[in-house]
Amino acid sequence: MIFTDSGIILFRQEFREADRIVSLYTREHGRINARLPGVMRPAGKLKALSEPFAFGDYRIYVRRGGVIGTVTGGKINNIFPNIRRNLKRTALAMHFCELVQRLTPLHQPSEGKFELLCKALTELEYGEVNSAFQAAFTLRLMALAGFGMDRPVLKISPEFWRRIHEDELSSLTFTEPEDLLSLSKCNSVCRRFLSRYLTYPLNTLRNFTLEQDAQTLLETELTEQDEAELTAAVRQPAY
Repeated sequence: MIFTDSGIILFRQEFREADRIVSLYTREHGRINARLPGVMRPAGKLKALSEPFAFGDYRIYVRRGGVIGTVTGGKINNIFPNIRRNLKRTALAMHFCELVQRLTPLHQPSEGKFELLCKALTELEYGEVNSAFQAAFTLRLMALAGFGMDRPVLKISPEFWRRIHEDELSSLTFTEPEDLLSLSKCNSVCRRFLSRYLTYPLNTLRNFTLEQDAQTLLETELTEQDEAELTAAVRQPAY
């Protein structure tokens, strides 16, 4: 089978002498694994299509009964050059890709997840980075993956909860003490969810110190009642 689909590279690693294996989130086929043969050679033509968070149209061949496809061609739509020139933006982009990688099963497409990741990368490329980017993306992905909460928790105001789930990421700039406290609580929700449902820590949190950045936002102590509310509020995954 040969098909063409829009996709974003979530993860890549070298394979053999000149190949790369990538994890690719596509619009119509969901998360898939594919090999790009020969891209590490000097004359390799598809190397740009194998870079982290590259967005392009991929032509993929999958043998009958095969597990890993082969990228036979494609076209770059955006490599997000502004993101790649800034360490903070790069860290967030790779973090978003790792979250999609870890919270999405293979071969189960979701238009919402694809659009969320594409829009987040576009806003990172052209918009202003703020301290709410990380929590807002995580909470929205949790909802799309079936883990989301139907209502605000930890006495976060309904309006703040709506904004963190619906407004453009680059517009989520908060200065009021109440909003900063709510943002800190949102980061607590994300940390506890990730520590509970992931079998091992996210590499991007450790490698880029994003975890420390999130914890500096007015860290708030959660009571036993708060912890119980979080446990009860987070749904089981429905993918």
